[in-house]
Amino acid sequence: MSSRGPGGFPCRLSDDQAKRLQAELDAGPATHGWSEDQRWTLARVAELIHRLFGYRYTPRGVSYLLHRLGWSPQVPAHRAVERDEQAVERWRTEQWSRVGGRPSSWARGLSSRTRPGRT
Repeated sequence: MSSRGPGGFPCRLSDDQAKRLQAELDAGPATHGWSEDQRWTLARVAELIHRLFGYRYTPRGVSYLLHRLGWSPQVPAHRAVERDEQAVERWRTEQWSRVGGRPSSWARGLSSRTRPGRT
């Protein structure tokens, strides 16, 4: 038996609509009213698709669609301007090995009913 192709629903957007969406995404979030930051989120893209074409997409569906359009998830690196990289590295090498182990709220083999201090 041969494969019938990918499962799931076919893309609702036509090729022309997908091209228009790509152009609108390239224009940036501020162009569409999201000026507080310069990030496309799945919810924002879903809202944009609804505004432009009248289709409702779930976040998962938007993720698939963006992947098909060549977009990939990006996680911005938020670093304090005052961050001292040398101090961070020094802490990692000197302190992290001492910290090791599990957080104190975890107790191996004890249920919440038998853990000390619980009733």
